[in-house]
Amino acid sequence: MKITSLASIILLIFFSSCNNNEQANKSQKAKPNIVIIYLDDLGYGDMSAYDAGTLNTPNMDMLANGGVKFTKGYAPSATCTPSRYGLLTGIYPWRNERAKILPGTAPLLIDTTQMTIPKMLKAEGYHTGIVGKWHLGLGKGNANWNEKISPGPNEVGFDHSYILAATQDRVPTVYIKNGNVVNLDPNDPIEVSYKENFEGEPTGKDNPELLKMKWHHGHNNSIVNGIPRIGFMKGGEKAKWIDEDMADKFLEEAQQYVKAHKTEPFFLYYALQQPHVPRTPHPRFVGKSSMGPRGDVILEADWCIGEFVKTLEAEGILENTLIIFSSDNGPVLNDGYYDDAVEKLGDHTPWGPLRGGKYSLFEAGTRVPFLTYWEGTIQPTTSDAMVSQLDLYSSLAALVGSESRAQDSNNLLDVFLGKSQEGREELIIEATSRTAYKKGDWVMIPPYKGVKVNERVDIELGNDDVFQLYNLKNDIGQQENLASSEKKKLQQMVSEFEAIRGESFGEIEELELK
Repeated sequence: MKITSLASIILLIFFSSCNNNEQANKSQKAKPNIVIIYLDDLGYGDMSAYDAGTLNTPNMDMLANGGVKFTKGYAPSATCTPSRYGLLTGIYPWRNERAKILPGTAPLLIDTTQMTIPKMLKAEGYHTGIVGKWHLGLGKGNANWNEKISPGPNEVGFDHSYILAATQDRVPTVYIKNGNVVNLDPNDPIEVSYKENFEGEPTGKDNPELLKMKWHHGHNNSIVNGIPRIGFMKGGEKAKWIDEDMADKFLEEAQQYVKAHKTEPFFLYYALQQPHVPRTPHPRFVGKSSMGPRGDVILEADWCIGEFVKTLEAEGILENTLIIFSSDNGPVLNDGYYDDAVEKLGDHTPWGPLRGGKYSLFEAGTRVPFLTYWEGTIQPTTSDAMVSQLDLYSSLAALVGSESRAQDSNNLLDVFLGKSQEGREELIIEATSRTAYKKGDWVMIPPYKGVKVNERVDIELGNDDVFQLYNLKNDIGQQENLASSEKKKLQQMVSEFEAIRGESFGEIEELELK
């Protein structure tokens, strides 16, 4: 009798344990993996799914055609650092005066006490990782690259980080894993400066005979792999990356991260460097686009995305993974190097039907490809709802059951899942410290003095000495300024903009209108 009772107790404990494990597994699976694939300078017309350009991007298109393709998806800014800040924090970058394009030696931009997407997800049981471009500052300023660099991604919510500090065209030209430079030889310490060169070190300006890529503007300092960079660097020879291998390296790291954490809910921020300059496609992709290096690296990025999705599928987790795809700002052709981006463009239109591009307050500066894909959960659709990358914070929080919300982030979870077409009503966009206001189909750009066209990159900046008002429903190319004929609408837009922005532009009737 005692033996029977003991056996019963053991069986009860066994089945109870199995049940608890099963419940735990169900709880884990109830939380989908989340991947943000973020490109650098990819324009609205650079994807064939948007029916604007002539490039063929089948893997990006697979996500677009199999999920929600947003036609009014916006980056927070028309430049990289501010957009990345807004993406991860859900806060307008113009609220942080330091949220500008940062040099490679800038201190960490995000305060370590500030909430971020990875920090919020960690609190909900997620493992969090970043692979690729960071460009949000490291350390406390003038970091010692020969020691552990802190604070950085790991101090603002990422459990794992494998990054380049700033951009591919800026020093230091090394990979950094969890705060440490990869493959650093302690006998060959790294020195970095953005003020003056180190004695005896060649530069793009003084040593053109050493270059395999010619600089056009602003990229004539230290030479690495035959490419002149922004900023000066000495040492760290074994740690320096090979530019043509960068896409493969980041893909490999992203794949390894997925394989290592497939049994737990994870968040991966996969920040590709393409098609930012210097455009250095692997030899496998050279000439594939007939558009020169810019077209080639877009096709390379498309291939990387396809291989990454294959990994999710091979590991059996594609159906439990929400993929979000977008770009940090609009396109630019000549952004510092002679690489035939202009000469070989042909009929391709990186900006699509939009006006402007990177650095611009016009639509092409911030309206970018924006997709959500979740196999078996999201039904294919095209959405005209206005959404911003700012909204990902609060929407992802709602997805995983977190009560955390960010100041400028709207909970648009149903919109991102394709269950609603009700996007945000209004949005402030930014371009190099200048801001404009969008509401519905209308966009208002306040007067800004300064050059109207950045001649170095041949992009209209959106500057004018008068107010600009456009109805995008009827004029997506922003050719007709309605400020004079729609004064009531203009006044309404200005008042609402001022209420959010906290900046006054005076009475409309007192200002010259075009």
